[in-house]
Amino acid sequence: MAALHRRHLLKAAIGATALAAPPLRIARAQSSEFVLKFGNNNPESHPMIVAMGKAADRIKQESGGRVELQLFPNSSLGTDTDMLSQVRSGALELFALSGLVLSTLAPVAAIHGVGFAWQGYDQIWDAMDGDLGAHVRDGISKLNLYAFEHMWDNGFRQITSSSHPIEKVEDLAGFKIRVPPSPLWVSLFAAFGASPTSINLAETYSALQTKIVEGHENPLALILILRMYEVQKYVSITNHMWDGYWLVANGRLWGRIPDALKDIISKNIKQATMEERVAIRGLNDSVKGDLLAKGLAFNTPPSNPFRYKLTSAGFYEHWRSKFGEQTWGLLEHYTGKLS
Repeated sequence: MAALHRRHLLKAAIGATALAAPPLRIARAQSSEFVLKFGNNNPESHPMIVAMGKAADRIKQESGGRVELQLFPNSSLGTDTDMLSQVRSGALELFALSGLVLSTLAPVAAIHGVGFAWQGYDQIWDAMDGDLGAHVRDGISKLNLYAFEHMWDNGFRQITSSSHPIEKVEDLAGFKIRVPPSPLWVSLFAAFGASPTSINLAETYSALQTKIVEGHENPLALILILRMYEVQKYVSITNHMWDGYWLVANGRLWGRIPDALKDIISKNIKQATMEERVAIRGLNDSVKGDLLAKGLAFNTPPSNPFRYKLTSAGFYEHWRSKFGEQTWGLLEHYTGKLS
């Protein structure tokens, strides 16, 4: 049964040709009272897009056709920076993005990405479905965005390289690594002595291929889905950061939707989020063999030296002062002391 489950997850994540359906949703959009465009940087085969496609079908059916979700995956509406601007202006109704990218406007949204903070998913979901998540959503609301209650999973992030494996902290010295456009990501790898460069996801493969950067970091599932094994040689299982997505809606648009329709949307978005969490965790736990078969070499460095380096570099103290005592205290309530 485990093998069948794994093959099902891989089929959903890599080969889901049924997710070619978004253009059909777009074509039928004019008949609906509320047309909600959803943008994201993940490809059509990603479990998030698969789950959102199912949610879109349920929402349209349960609303009697009054609400239609149009899916625009694979950065088809622009970069994360572009889509964040669009959702704030109202040109885009729904957008799912990393909290660390959102933190360029709402700094509190990066709190879950503090390096080597989390020991496992029990801590993460207790925090992000609890008081810490509520605190972050309150910060997001100040941008006139509505953040849905539950975060989507992306997973623990690992480092890939085309030049050498990362076996110890010193291997990151001068290492040219792609990171998403977020101050916390840049700060984390700068503290390790690396040379981080902010590049949007849609441009990352090309940057690796042309050697603008030597490596990047992502969860294993995305390394497979995005075919990064074609331009990388090594994967170091660092678990240096956990990342997830906030699904946000334009606040003015959300305020205009009747409560009964909001309930239908929220219920089905929550179901999709929980489905995606299961799929992503399953994929990240199971795809190592597939990446090995693609030629990637794996190693697992000890984490304590990396965390000690962050402490000695003043990383935790710097970000404690940036986030403030209330936010940092909520984080450490779930993670324990970080320094």
